[in-house]
Amino acid sequence: YPFNGTVAFISLPSVLQNSFPQYGPNQNPPRIQFHFYGIPELFKSSHKGQILNTFVVSASVTNASSPIKDLTEDVKVTLHHRIPNTLQKKVQCVYWNFNKNGHGGWDDHGCRKYNSSSDYTTCLCDHLTHFGVLLDVSRTQVDPANEQILTIITYLGCGVSSLFLGITVLTYTVFRKLRRDYPSQILINLSLAMLGLNLVFLVNSWLSSWGLYGLCVAVAFTMHYFLLASFTWMGLEAVHMYFALVKVFNVYVPSYILKFCALGWLPLGICILVLIVNREAYSSNLYTNTPTTLELLDDSGNFVVVLIQIRQMRVNSPAGTRSGLMHDLKGVASLTLLLGLTWTVGFCTFGPGRIVMLYLFTVFNTLQGLFIFIFHCLMKENVRKQWRIHLCFGRFRLEEHSWSNSASVGVPAKPRPNPPRASVPSVRSVKSSSTNSTSASSDSSQRDSAFKRPNL
Repeated sequence: YPFNGTVAFISLPSVLQNSFPQYGPNQNPPRIQFHFYGIPELFKSSHKGQILNTFVVSASVTNASSPIKDLTEDVKVTLHHRIPNTLQKKVQCVYWNFNKNGHGGWDDHGCRKYNSSSDYTTCLCDHLTHFGVLLDVSRTQVDPANEQILTIITYLGCGVSSLFLGITVLTYTVFRKLRRDYPSQILINLSLAMLGLNLVFLVNSWLSSWGLYGLCVAVAFTMHYFLLASFTWMGLEAVHMYFALVKVFNVYVPSYILKFCALGWLPLGICILVLIVNREAYSSNLYTNTPTTLELLDDSGNFVVVLIQIRQMRVNSPAGTRSGLMHDLKGVASLTLLLGLTWTVGFCTFGPGRIVMLYLFTVFNTLQGLFIFIFHCLMKENVRKQWRIHLCFGRFRLEEHSWSNSASVGVPAKPRPNPPRASVPSVRSVKSSSTNSTSASSDSSQRDSAFKRPNL
């Protein structure tokens, strides 16, 4: 294991001795030679957008009749970064191929990245050669001023979201009437996952300053878990809305929320498995791009289907029951934030508008907890009424027995007059099941048109 400050480190497998050449009694035994190159500029390459970010080290066997390659056990090479990779840019493990392009060049055949941090990268290769690590610098760097502003926005946004996510969880947990339905229970679990993610992120820098390896792994494990749990609950929210609005079923599903909880908090098993298989993954850079992308694709598909279904319901609803454009926009914005679709902005952070998209991505996602509080607490009448019943005093207090769906706040409900029946010719005298059903549906449609339908 390399000491702190080691610039280059090579660990050779035991199977390497099987590749030693045969030698006679009057010949020198084979040796392993190591070379260290302190001038990286000696290795000039035509790789665009990539730079050699380490010194070059090589290992070879003397008197070998052929190159040492295709080893059954890997050679482990750890190289120190000349420029700290604090932005977690893509790194590539390569070796110098003297036969490439006629004059030599970097090649990655037989080499792969094992793990990488801001200071070190460990590579695994199946042959002996000249080793190095390339750093991808093709993406536009964020200037220090914008980077500092984005950092401040991130910490402030996460702090604000943590506060309002806590209020949301407390509100829906304390007031039993608010958590009777499935959407509210799913919202509680989603808010808990996002609250955990924000809190761990806020204390991450402080805990990492202690320099304790075990604490670093624990924090990375916790953050990875809450991130995956947040996306899982966003996906379950999309699935529930799909079931409720598209696949409308009246069949009782036993332990519906219990099954959702088992799936929603399932990433705990995944994180434990990663911890058992490769604990070093949590001490370096662990990417979750693939699960995140799949989750966003699933949410986006369900989002489009749900919007189409809601639109069809509004078109087919009787006249006088359609809501305005602002109400529809509010519903779309609420769904977008609840399903975490603002994360898709992160896939557009390239090109000339990269800085603008980074600001939008930072604001939307760090303040997601605040937006959830606004749409699902502040703008919901039943939540405001519970606040007024249990938390307010004086003229702002609302008596619990006066809470009625048809009554305004503080105003008694007025009886609605019976709607006048339109004179229609009677068709009940015709002895036909079709005419009877037509008459019944006609009466039903007249009654429904007189009352405001519930908002879907």
